Amino acid sequence: MPFVRRAHFWLSLAGALAAMSCAADAQDATTVRVGVLNILTDAPFIVADRKGYFHDEGLKVTFLPFHSAADMVVPMGAGQLDVGAGAATAGIFNSFARGLNLRIVADKASNPVGYGFDKLLVRTDLLASGRFKTPADLKGLTIGENATVLSPALNMLLKKYRLSAADITRVNLNYSEQIAALLNGKVDATITTEPQATMAQQTGAVKNVMGGDQWYPNQEIAVVIYSGDFMKNHHDAAQAFMRAYLRGARYYYGALKDGHLAGPNASDVIAILTSATDMKDPALYRAITPSFVNPAGKISLDSIRNDLQFFRDSGLIEGNVRAEDIVDESFINAAAKNPGAHR
Repeated sequence: MPFVRRAHFWLSLAGALAAMSCAADAQDATTVRVGVLNILTDAPFIVADRKGYFHDEGLKVTFLPFHSAADMVVPMGAGQLDVGAGAATAGIFNSFARGLNLRIVADKASNPVGYGFDKLLVRTDLLASGRFKTPADLKGLTIGENATVLSPALNMLLKKYRLSAADITRVNLNYSEQIAALLNGKVDATITTEPQATMAQQTGAVKNVMGGDQWYPNQEIAVVIYSGDFMKNHHDAAQAFMRAYLRGARYYYGALKDGHLAGPNASDVIAILTSATDMKDPALYRAITPSFVNPAGKISLDSIRNDLQFFRDSGLIEGNVRAEDIVDESFINAAAKNPGAHR
């Protein structure tokens, strides 16, 4: 399987799921427009849609592809998008600080211990020569990274091994560019995500040194975001969406076991993903470290605070914003108290 650009991974996802949503027989269903990134962390959305959980709540969900969660904020502010999802980057915080009414409402992907979805990859020749033994040996090396939520992850890795940004050369590359740069020797190491990390290792040219769960456990990799209009003017639909989403998250969670898609629901979840996406190899799903989702949607406020502080220290935050201001757990709390008839 060729390497693929992360933001374009599973290119047919939005079209396929939108077509299936349009086929819903609920004539009076409420339409909810959802921004997706067409990546592995969209799995809870895919499962909820394919299992009919949105339909059960009287919703017709339309999935719209974006390159990043930050690209979703303008259409959310314009009332063109109800739900967004992706990394909580500086752009999300800045949009909120400028007055855009949006909230982080649920976890979508994180990396507790055992689920290192982000991985530090190092060229095999550097390991074989002894130039690289531990992450402390990143000093003097060139590191490829996608400057999104992985920037605070790289910062945490450097701090753990008593290094600073001045000790390395950082190159901002998208995920497919990172792998190509590793293979042609233009960078020495990268922090990248699945499935690219596993696919790169299968070439033999790079090795996985450790997962992000080993140096930054419980980081929020991706979150669910509601627009202000959706929360205020369509509150019942927003609550119904959360019930369906969490039902999908719980089913996906049932596919997880020991850092793999190996739980009781794994075969069904893999069948859903291979059917709905362009990633068609079931063996690859079983080989990767899947993204973890909290089955109750709980958000790691400590992670949001830490990443926000990193962005602030880096001079990337333009206004006054606190993690507590942008996180709203009322929807997941209400869903816990009243999950509805469809569990």
